[in-house]
Order: sequence, then structure tokens, then C-alpha cells
Amino acid sequence: MKDIPYIRVGTCYYKLVSVPTIAGHFNEIIVPWTLEALRQDHGRNLIASIKKYDGFTCLPSHVDYKQESHGFYNTYAPLQHIPTKGGIPYTLQLLEHIFGPLLELGLDYLQLLYLRPVQVLPILCLVSTERNTGKTTFLKWLKSVFENNMTYLTNDSFASQFNSDWVNKLLICIDEVLFNKEEMTERIKYLSTTNFNKLEAKGRDKREVEFFGKSILCSNKEDSFIKIDKNETRFWVLKISTLKKEETRFLDYLEGEIPAFLYHLQQRKLVSPHTTRMWFSPEQIMTGALENLMRNNRNRVEKELASIILCTMETFELEELDLCPMDALQVLNRSQVKTDLTQLRQILKNDWKLVNQENSLKYQKMIMWHDSGLGLTPAKGRYYTVKRDFLSKQFGEK
Repeated sequence: MKDIPYIRVGTCYYKLVSVPTIAGHFNEIIVPWTLEALRQDHGRNLIASIKKYDGFTCLPSHVDYKQESHGFYNTYAPLQHIPTKGGIPYTLQLLEHIFGPLLELGLDYLQLLYLRPVQVLPILCLVSTERNTGKTTFLKWLKSVFENNMTYLTNDSFASQFNSDWVNKLLICIDEVLFNKEEMTERIKYLSTTNFNKLEAKGRDKREVEFFGKSILCSNKEDSFIKIDKNETRFWVLKISTLKKEETRFLDYLEGEIPAFLYHLQQRKLVSPHTTRMWFSPEQIMTGALENLMRNNRNRVEKELASIILCTMETFELEELDLCPMDALQVLNRSQVKTDLTQLRQILKNDWKLVNQENSLKYQKMIMWHDSGLGLTPAKGRYYTVKRDFLSKQFGEK
């Protein structure tokens, strides 16, 4: 608590209030206060000594924090933990569980959050269909580290047009994510790279503010928690395994190591170079969980076509298959899958990056009999050649 727990910003008065938490800590918040209340509580003499600011600003910093800048009051919350040299065995145990073989990248991610809070970073996604994986513990620990600069959101609150409660936060964590609409994907992708956003509160006009928030998504829907395309590079998806042993006081031990962990982040050297706007390269954050998500986000026509081709290759022991768009259309129509030649040409040329023959040549045409059996028959056309290795990698043939 400040000596004088009041400030004037513009023409309005505020009180700096320390709110006690269940954990025994205090969170400082700014509460609007009236001039009349100040007079009643303290008389007129206090009013003249209240510090005055021209307005609010939000300047994120953890190691060189300033409460005011050029006459503006900084609303970014200073961290209460003082970095102190010490051991961090429980912290490393948690981070090894979350990031696995990508531990050093995970430490880089946290170090950038701490030392360079305005740096654009990937959207971190923690997924698992299993229970008791430590995802929630990780979020609680992050909340303890970054305190009031992290907030939790639900799917509905993130979708709401009103964002004044989170637009100036460093970390925006959404648990149990399920974004079924593409517009939600586009929104979170936009927020991951923009440095400006519109702040909107109930009953107030929109205003443009600088944005530096990083999103962390957690979900039990490994295959479908968000809609993304196969060329997406902004998501870092990690599949989290079940904890082998549950420690009831694990979070307490983690919180006790926070000062030592912050000291460790100040001392260590970044492993990954700054190669992209999101710091990490797409190859560094490509994981099996991300590939699985992209596979399951493909449209039904593409997945069904790949499945039929793979089935034909297995039946006739082929490593590649020649295919014309009309062949694919006839087979899919017999499978009761609605499509057209335009969509099929787009899949073969744009999505699968195949090039058809320049001239009409003989090939073995894939057909489906009336009993749904697959066969090959001689034909002639400007066919595409589909390789089994390509489909196996793209669609996860077992």
C-alpha cells in the first residue's frame, strides 16, 4: 500500500486497494473514488497532495518496471517476486513434463515472456484426452509467476465483444477450449501477431491500444479444439501425458521456487535464435500433436479421397496411383460423398501440389464396382500421380 493510496488520473480520482487472496497474498487494484468521499474521510488537506497523472498507459516490464512514464500512470502490474539464486528441481520437473524433449525451447519461451514481454510468440496449446496431466497446475504456476498480468478466460468470454478485462494482460489463458467457428481461429491468429487492438468496455467508446498478449489454450479435444489449415505456423501444440505420481503439495513447492526460477531466467542464454516474427521457426515448434490436429481439420472430401486411394494401393500392392479428377468424382459419388470437379482439381493441384501429364497417356484407372469393391481398368487421360508415402504422411496411415 502506498503512503497516500489515492491518485488522480485526468479529472477522476482512484484508490489503490490491496485485495487479499485465498492464498494469503494481496492483489492491488485501482478502484474509482469520489472527491466527496475523499473530503469526508480525510478532509481537504489530503486532496492537494494526491499525485496527478494525465492518463493511463500500459508498459509491460518485469526487470525495469516503472510505475509512471511522462506523466502517465502505468497499469501493468509489477511482479512481487525478487529474483534470488537457488535451486529449481520441482520447476524443472514440471517443465520437463510439459515440454518433454523441447524443454530448452520451453525455457526460451518463458525467458522471452519474462525478459521481453512485447516479443510476439506462438500460441501455446496444451492438449490431452487423459485426466491428471498437469495442465491446470502449469497454468496455476504461471499465474503465480506473472500474477495480475495473467488472466483466465472461457470460450464465451473470449468470444464476447467486451475485452477491457484482458486486452492489457501478458498471458490470456483459455481452458477447455472448443472453437468450432473459423472466425474464432482467425481472431486468435490475429491477436497472436498484431501489436494493436481495440479496447471495448460496456457503455464506452472503442479505443485503440497497444497489444502484447500471448495466448495459451488448453483442451481435452486433441483432434478438434480449433479449426486450422495444414499450412498454419502460429500454433505450438503439445500433447501432455498423465502424471506418473500426484504430489499434493507440488504447487506449493513450485511457488517457493519462483524467485530462484526468475533468477535462472535472467542468467541463462537463449538457445534458439530470433529467426521469425514469432521468434521460433515453424520447424522448431512442429510436433506430432500439431500434425494430428491439421490432419483432422481437413475437409471430408479430401479425407475420403485419400482413404479410398490408400485402400486401392493396399489392395493392389501399389506405391503410387495414377488418377484423373473424373475418376475421383465417380468413385466419391459411389461412396455418397458430394463434391464436384472444381473441388477435386483444387485438392489435387493446390492442396496436394500435384502436376498432371502434359499429354493424354495410358494408365490404370481406379474404379469402384456396384458392390463397393475397388478395381483398376485401362484408360487414357492427363492423369496425376499420387504417391503412397505422401498420403501416409499427410493422413496418418497406420
